Amino acid sequence: MLNTMIKKWGCKMKYVVDSKKMKEIDKYTIDVIKIPSLVLMERAALKIVAQVTQYIKKEDRILVVCGPGNNGADGVAAGRILFLQGFQVAILLPFERNNCSKEMQLQLTIAENLGIIINNSCSLIEYNIIIDAIFGIGLSKPIRGELAELISEINRGNYKVFSADIPSGISADTGKVLGTAIKADYTITFGYMKQGLLMYPGADYAGEISLADIGFPGKALTYVGADTFYYTNEDLSKLPMRKKDGHKGTFGKVLIIAGNIGMAGAAYLSAKACYKTGAGMVKVLTAHKNRDIIQTLLPEALFAAYDLDEDLPSIIAWADVIVIGPGLGISEKAEELLSLVLSQNKIPLIIDADALNIMAKNLDGNYISWKERLNKLNAMLPKHTILTPHPMELSRLLGIDLSDISHNIFDIANQCSYNNEIVYVLKDARTFVASAGKKYINISGNNGMATAGSGDVLTGIIAGLMAQKVSFYEAACLGVYIHGLAGDMAAEKTGYYSLMAEDIVEAICGVLSR
Repeated sequence: MLNTMIKKWGCKMKYVVDSKKMKEIDKYTIDVIKIPSLVLMERAALKIVAQVTQYIKKEDRILVVCGPGNNGADGVAAGRILFLQGFQVAILLPFERNNCSKEMQLQLTIAENLGIIINNSCSLIEYNIIIDAIFGIGLSKPIRGELAELISEINRGNYKVFSADIPSGISADTGKVLGTAIKADYTITFGYMKQGLLMYPGADYAGEISLADIGFPGKALTYVGADTFYYTNEDLSKLPMRKKDGHKGTFGKVLIIAGNIGMAGAAYLSAKACYKTGAGMVKVLTAHKNRDIIQTLLPEALFAAYDLDEDLPSIIAWADVIVIGPGLGISEKAEELLSLVLSQNKIPLIIDADALNIMAKNLDGNYISWKERLNKLNAMLPKHTILTPHPMELSRLLGIDLSDISHNIFDIANQCSYNNEIVYVLKDARTFVASAGKKYINISGNNGMATAGSGDVLTGIIAGLMAQKVSFYEAACLGVYIHGLAGDMAAEKTGYYSLMAEDIVEAICGVLSR
C-alpha cells in the first residue's frame, strides 16, 4: 500500500527517474543552471533533518553512517545541523578520508571544526538512531566484506533507520538488492522518485518514503526528458465528468465477450466492475449455459449467447468498447470470436486472459528475438487496443521464460511503449502501462489482490472508463490505479488473506466517491 506511504514536500509532477537521468538532472542543475552543489547538499540535509526530527527525542543518540561520496556528504551535513540543534550526533566513516569526494571532505572539515565526533569504527549499540548515507543512487555493484557486515549489524539491531535518497545497497534502477541492503524505516529521496524505490524488493526496504524538493529546476528535467510517472490520489480528478442531463447511452456501451461453460464468474466480475465504474450499458456475450447465473447475479446486464444462432457481427457493432478473453477458454469458438473482433478496426478493444493465450498460440514460430515477436503481435492488432497480460501470459506472448520477465521488465516496458496505437498493461506487483513513449508505474494495491478474478475486475474498470470517452492510454493508467485503490480499501475491511475479487468490485464506489 505504498500510495499512502509517499509524502511529498513541495515536489514536482510525479515523474520517476533512473540513476542515469537523476545524475544528468543533477549535472545540468550545477553546470548549466549554476546552482552550486553545496546549495543542493544543504537543502537535502535540511530535508533529512526535517524528517528525522519528527520521530526523535533530545535524549536519542544519532549515528550518521557515511560513504565517501556526495550521499555521505548529505549525511554529514544533516548530522551537523542536528548537532547544532542540540542532538547527540556522531559520524561513522568506514572509508579512507583521502578517498572521499571534494564535497565530502569539506563537510567532514566543517563537522570537525564544530567538535562532532568522526570515527572509522565504533560500537553501534551506543546509538538508537541511524542515518544511512553510505551509498546513493550511483551504486552498481554488490556490497561485500566489512561493509556488508556493517549493514547486516544495522539491520539486526533495534534502531530507527533513516536513509538518504535510497537505502544503501538498493539499485536505483531496478529495486534489486546489490549483495545486501539497509532495511530503512524512512527514506528521504530528493527531487524525483527513483525507479528502485517503487519496484520490489526496493519498495520493502525503503519503508515510508518522503519525496523532497531540494531545488532541481523543471528545466533540468525537460532537458533530460522524463517518460515514466505514477499517480496519487489527486489524479482521481482525471475521472470523466458525469453530465447532469446524460442518459445510459451517454456513458457508453460495453460488450464483454467472456465466460466459457463453468466460467461465468469471470464474465460477471468484469461486467459488474464495468457498471460500477460508470458505463451506461453492458452486454455480456457468453456461453448460453451461463444465462441464469449472469441474469441472476447481474440483472442490469444485457445478455447474448455466442454458442447459439446469434448475429455476432451485429452484436459487436453495437458496442462502443469491446472486452474479450476473461474465462473464455481457447476452443475453436473462442478463436473464431477473437478473429471476428480483430477484423474490425474501429471499436476500442481490450484483450485479456484466454484471448491473450490464443494470440500467443497463433504467434508460435521461429523468431529472432522476443522483440521481433512483439512487433509481429503489434501487427496483428487493430488500433486502440489494450492488452492486459499477467507475467505468465506475457511469457507466452513473448516466447521467453517466466523468470526472464522480471529481469527484463524495464526493457520490455520500454519496447512496448514504442507503439503509439497499442497499450500494454503489464500486470504484476508493480504494474506498468506502456504506450506512446510513456510508462506508468502503479503504486496502489496490495498482495491480497493476488487472487482469482482480480484481473477480470481490472479489465471491467478500464472498459468502463473507455466507454465514458477517457483516452485509451489514460483509461488504462487510471483503471490500474483505481483497481489498486479499491483493493486497498477492501483490504481495510477483509484483511489481505481474505480479500476476494468481488470485494474489490464493491470497493470501487468508495474510491470514485472520494
